[in-house]
Amino acid sequence: MERGNSAERPRYVISVAAEILGTQPYTLRYYERVGIIKPTRSRGNVRLYSEYDITILKRAMSLMSDLGVNLAGVEIILRMSQQIMELQETKEALQCEIERLRGKL
Repeated sequence: MERGNSAERPRYVISVAAEILGTQPYTLRYYERVGIIKPTRSRGNVRLYSEYDITILKRAMSLMSDLGVNLAGVEIILRMSQQIMELQETKEALQCEIERLRGKL
């Protein structure tokens, strides 16, 4: 899921996010504490989760339940996946710039 679009708009309070994910709010608070997710906070300091956050949490939960990855491993996998996506975006931008410059020759 791409970042920078409506999927990033905070929309779910913790109880709704937990229900969507089939877990408990304390689990989501724990995942936040260990660095798996960082939900947006409202002015009243209420946690708000976006569709992107839900997707990340589903992936983390799947890595743990389906593959037996521990939380430290999940954090590393998610961080590396984000870095790969950023590198791919940079590569695509550079390729476009190369094509643009070739067109000027």
